[in-house]
Amino acid sequence: MGISVQVRTFTGAVEATCVHPAIAAVCGRAARQNLPLLGCVDPYDDTMFNRSQLKVLVPELGVLADGSTADEAEAVHEILALTAQVERKAHRYLVFNGD
Repeated sequence: MGISVQVRTFTGAVEATCVHPAIAAVCGRAARQNLPLLGCVDPYDDTMFNRSQLKVLVPELGVLADGSTADEAEAVHEILALTAQVERKAHRYLVFNGD
């Protein structure tokens, strides 16, 4: 299995999950482009982002959506939907769950 993305509460409860197969490719492109947050997602462990970090992460996703394959763009849009959930409620985190 590849990388999934989850919305988790501060207690660790999972509220939503995205398991799109292109997430790993998106993270790989972010690393090659030296993006400061998405470029550091660990493909083998959890990488957690809080609401404050989304101010950087969301624009990075926008950069990756431009010029991406249709599959990668779909994954980016699904991740953006999860970021909206994190922004709406306090004590939520966006977690990239590595394999």
